[in-house]
Amino acid sequence: MKKSIKATELKVGMHVKLPASWFDHPFLRNEFKISSRDQIRKIIDTGFKEVLVDLEDRGVEDKESPEYRDKHPSPPLKWEKDKLVPDELREAVTSNTLAPAEKTAIVYQSSLTIMERLLQDPKAENIREAKEGIAEVVDFILSEDTIAQNLLTITSHDFYTYTHSVNVGVLSIFFSKALFKNSHAHNMHELGAGFFLHDIGKVRIDSSVLDKPRRLTDEEKLQLRRHPYEGYKILKDAEQLTEECRIITIQHHEREDGTGYPEKLRGDDIHIYARICCIVDVYDALTADRPYQKKLKPFDALTLMKKQMLNHFSQDLFEKFVLSLAGSPLTN
Repeated sequence: MKKSIKATELKVGMHVKLPASWFDHPFLRNEFKISSRDQIRKIIDTGFKEVLVDLEDRGVEDKESPEYRDKHPSPPLKWEKDKLVPDELREAVTSNTLAPAEKTAIVYQSSLTIMERLLQDPKAENIREAKEGIAEVVDFILSEDTIAQNLLTITSHDFYTYTHSVNVGVLSIFFSKALFKNSHAHNMHELGAGFFLHDIGKVRIDSSVLDKPRRLTDEEKLQLRRHPYEGYKILKDAEQLTEECRIITIQHHEREDGTGYPEKLRGDDIHIYARICCIVDVYDALTADRPYQKKLKPFDALTLMKKQMLNHFSQDLFEKFVLSLAGSPLTN
């Protein structure tokens, strides 16, 4: 038996059915069991006012009732290690029958799931498995140009850290592919890991700072600016700090003119991997809705970056980034 309830009344553990097409929401399925409060927040933010819950999922009792909750406490917000990477990702990447659009959507939504779960529980074994999943996504992006471009067309643009991490990962690999072409001098799997995990240090920053709906105070900015070093420590402690991950995690907020952080590096002292991530990081931030800022259209974001921020980036690299997007669906 299914019952319609307000989205704001959803609880972890409920089995929901979303009243919309699969392509109209950021989940892998229309029906699923809620495993975290972030999923509830995404359902609400997507615009659903009411959803259906299955009252027969674990019995005929109403899951909203105190009696049911006493007998069936909500599951923990953790998951089995072998489920951090959704089965759908590996099935989609190897499928010969899925339509390209459906395959691409599954890869993107699986990437969001990996990063959402990892940022909830960034222990060493989860980081290792996340990197395995990221490697599959990288191979998917590198497989052919049309697939990479299809992936760019369906990126979400909100202010969640895991969404931003996936967008930066996808677009940075897309850009790196254009830059490095057929060169074998770069470990694209570790490069992809660095791009996807560039903000992992934010898990150690107070959520009141990360989610603040207004501009940060100077003190809050100092707290936020710890995240590159915190990310470095997380990956080092997990024994996953490859050279690519170290460079990107520590340097992705450095600026060409020396005004960045944490080390105020300047010019050629900043590695090209970090320069790539820096450009894409700013671009995605500008094209995403923020609590204090409406998103810009891609062309407007690039124009702002050129007119107001060009001293932050390598001019040559920024021009190549614009050219790499010129023929992509993002700017058409």
